[in-house]
Amino acid sequence: MSKELEPFEYPLATCIAGVDEVGRGPLVGAVVTAAVILDPAKPIEGLTDSKKLSEKKRNLLFDEIKEKALAWSLGRCEPEEIDQLNILQATMVAMQRAVAGLAVQPDFVLVDGNRIPELPMAAQAVVKGDLRVAEISAASILAKVTRDREMEVLDAEYPQYGFAKHKGYPTKAHFEALSEHGAIEQHRKSFKPVKRILGLD
Repeated sequence: MSKELEPFEYPLATCIAGVDEVGRGPLVGAVVTAAVILDPAKPIEGLTDSKKLSEKKRNLLFDEIKEKALAWSLGRCEPEEIDQLNILQATMVAMQRAVAGLAVQPDFVLVDGNRIPELPMAAQAVVKGDLRVAEISAASILAKVTRDREMEVLDAEYPQYGFAKHKGYPTKAHFEALSEHGAIEQHRKSFKPVKRILGLD
């Protein structure tokens, strides 16, 4: 395990998956989750919370995790689903999808944060898990790189919004672009700033 990670008491389980999400706060795009089962025979150096890594380091680890993990999977909920369910429920559904997509079924799941989705196996929430559990760190990196790349694609389509810079988060620049250009299809219509622009509040 990497020295950046704080100690965490692992449960007695033979196959542990770590789960994390990226994109609960943005006003646009999907919430993206990842589930990762690491291979003890193929350690990965430098795992930590994805937000503490440079973009270059995240991209390198992204490739290494996909190459070395026993199993990895991405889950997501699109803006329409977020608007129907609310962001918390949509995040739980996206986490369920990530775990269900694993090629190897874990017997224990560790989830970043303080809530766990309903899963067919035992699970535990770990506050600051992305700093304490290698599997969750790996999941946070896969989810963040995936979502950031999606924002860059959206930025190429709608350059006036600056998505590549703020990644869809509610920044001053994003609010100004919303005021000037209105909302696009990928905006979350149930989020207050978008509702206000659309006159739905």
